[in-house]
Amino acid sequence: MTWRREADRVAAEARGRHGETLACDWLRDQGFEIVAQRVKTPRGEVDIIARRPGLVVFVEVKWRARETDLDFAIDQRRLTRVARAAELLWPEYEKAGDDMRIDILLLAPGAMVRHIANAWMPM
Repeated sequence: MTWRREADRVAAEARGRHGETLACDWLRDQGFEIVAQRVKTPRGEVDIIARRPGLVVFVEVKWRARETDLDFAIDQRRLTRVARAAELLWPEYEKAGDDMRIDILLLAPGAMVRHIANAWMPM
């Protein structure tokens, strides 16, 4: 890997972390407690795990430089990886009677947060 590619990767990682920080702030404003971030499993990674009474939410966060790029930020393959990871993590975070869902938060500078609740529906 060239030094330029490595620098690009590091910059992209920093932008992603910034987006996740903003997403956590937004979720807290919506009444969620953040219980975990960047949880890795053999099946994939979940950016944020949040909860409020009776609900555990596994959140995929996408940060883009331009609002117009948000329309293409998530696809079925990425969402499937999050769903597979959530399936493994669910027993660790559930409490009796909890529901679960997978949400997507799309963020860009100057844009309102796009929240897609319950984004995963198995085929």
